[in-house]
Amino acid sequence: MKLDPKALRYMSNEEFRVLTAIEIGSRNHNIVPAPLIAQLSHLRSGSINKHIGDLIKRKLIASESSSKYIGYKLVYSGYDHLALRTFSKRGSVVSVGNQIGVGKESDIFVVAGEDEQEVVLKLHRLGRQSFRNVKLKRDYFRATQSPSWMYMSRLSATKEFAFMKVLHEHGFPVPTPIDQNRHCVVMELVAAFPLRQIDRLDEPGRLYSQLMDLIVRLAKYGLIHGDFNEFNILLKDNSTPILIDFPQMVSTSHSNAEYYFNRDVDCIRTFFKRRFGYESALYPKFTAKLDKEFDLDVKVAASGFTKKDQSQLERLMEMELGGGAEHQDIKDDDDDDDDLPSDEEVVYSSDSDASRGNTGKDDSDANSTDIGDDDFIVEHDRLGNTTRRRRSR
Repeated sequence: MKLDPKALRYMSNEEFRVLTAIEIGSRNHNIVPAPLIAQLSHLRSGSINKHIGDLIKRKLIASESSSKYIGYKLVYSGYDHLALRTFSKRGSVVSVGNQIGVGKESDIFVVAGEDEQEVVLKLHRLGRQSFRNVKLKRDYFRATQSPSWMYMSRLSATKEFAFMKVLHEHGFPVPTPIDQNRHCVVMELVAAFPLRQIDRLDEPGRLYSQLMDLIVRLAKYGLIHGDFNEFNILLKDNSTPILIDFPQMVSTSHSNAEYYFNRDVDCIRTFFKRRFGYESALYPKFTAKLDKEFDLDVKVAASGFTKKDQSQLERLMEMELGGGAEHQDIKDDDDDDDDLPSDEEVVYSSDSDASRGNTGKDDSDANSTDIGDDDFIVEHDRLGNTTRRRRSR
């Protein structure tokens, strides 16, 4: 997916307030009505339509219709701009360079911070592959279900940053984490090549032992990578391996810990045999009585990425891999709205108002008005939404 930050230069504060209001309104609405956008953005309703039209032209939001009203929803390009706006204010990202990587769940770019040093910006994009499956079988989700892929991408980025930070603090060979917001992570740019691009090694046995020791060391610290393969291992000029990509990392206390551990080991054994013709009879095996040195999984949970977040993310991963399990609604309940990011400081950063308004939840009661047509009635709710329905006989 193309990342074009040029619009950031020309977007007004009011447009960002509208964009963030749609993000906040998406907590409880699949499509956000214009009256609610005006309420959350603290802008006059007369100017809302102009700002909405400009955002649609920039392809940052999309217009959709339901049976009750016309509303608007945030798309990934709009989510990108909100994250870049926050990074720009923090000084983490001031310019965007070329794209250096793309996957089914992420896009990777070279960017620069205030010190003009090149770093990496990773944008998580969960659901990119899943939507193709949804198009093939539209009845996969019930009408009341809505997979909030942007919310899950934010969870994925939060998890990756939390694990990367903890691993870096404990001396593991990972990129230095710099910043994280919404679905984006900023990290160190490592001068290394992906292992999958290496065709020949002088000492394959040495690297094989290093990687197996790294798997075991992670387990002794209470963690299993879950996707330990040639795509997620970088190799520096001195043959030092660097580990990347942590959204699938799990605790050794996970119910499927043995499966994930053995899969990581088998991935390395298979790759070395196929690519370098190297095969060793020595490889680690998972045991429930593993002598743990640290509980980094507990430390990660204490950093803010909770077990609830982990279970939601795992449920989505099963859907991504086509696990065949019965689908459950992955969008969080209304009672858990406090867990979602509002980033209201972006909306109200230049606003002097002390009040913030209400949360914008729908009220169930409505006022009915007869419009003179015996066949139809019109209902207006407190948000200004209008519903026209046929009168029951």
